[in-house]
Amino acid sequence: MSGDVIKGGLGARLAQPFLEAWRYRELIRVIVGRDLAVRFTASLLGPAWAVISPLVLLAVYTFAFSGILGPQGSSTGNRALSIFVALVFFNLMAELAGRAPLLIQEHMHFIKRTIFPSASLAWIAVVRALAYAGIAMVLCLTFTLFIQGLPWTVLLLPLIVLPYVLFLLGLVWFLAALGAFTRDLAYLMVTIIPILIFVTPVFYSVADLPEATRWISYLNPSAGFIEMGRDIILRGRLFNPVTWLMASLGSLLVFYGGYSVFQRYRRILVDVI
Repeated sequence: MSGDVIKGGLGARLAQPFLEAWRYRELIRVIVGRDLAVRFTASLLGPAWAVISPLVLLAVYTFAFSGILGPQGSSTGNRALSIFVALVFFNLMAELAGRAPLLIQEHMHFIKRTIFPSASLAWIAVVRALAYAGIAMVLCLTFTLFIQGLPWTVLLLPLIVLPYVLFLLGLVWFLAALGAFTRDLAYLMVTIIPILIFVTPVFYSVADLPEATRWISYLNPSAGFIEMGRDIILRGRLFNPVTWLMASLGSLLVFYGGYSVFQRYRRILVDVI
């Protein structure tokens, strides 16, 4: 009997982040909808910017690798798409890491004046960022279809996105909790993020690195997801199951670790902001 109780208690703790999100799903939906609606308020093109921005980015990289840098062993379109796929994953992480340290301060009018489920802020931030990353990914898949065709392996994309989302949620919870105590973390992230793009396989592939040092790249949590994304979208091959397993386990550790840190300090966050 005691074993069943322990298992039940462990299962309840593991399910708690998801049950809490489901409980407040309507609140999350309303706030995300409001944020998406007001993001381009007073702009002439409005929501069209969500499509224009990634299109401009793709055009810039296509031009750069056709006219300035040259194809360097692969077609211009393939190199541009390889970078674009990586940027969808990297920019999603960069946006959330940059915003997370100030997430509590940004919504303190909710937290201080109402009984607000503060842990839902991470879900709100991630869902909002996913909306724009999703548009960029659709554009990427569309151009891939026209340039080289889409392989059947693209159907496996959800298997990569889901653990990546768990990693991002844990990262947001962790940075939001620490950022509530000091604004220095926000300034630190602004400094680190531009550097991270050069130590993440965005403009290069892990395969381009010396074989003896490739494992170092995978210490960067985004690296495995980027390479797996390239495999199934551009290369038409299955991702390495060991890479997927390690990336997924790491994502779960970050997810539950970040949630635990946030829950531990959530009661005193109101007093420090």
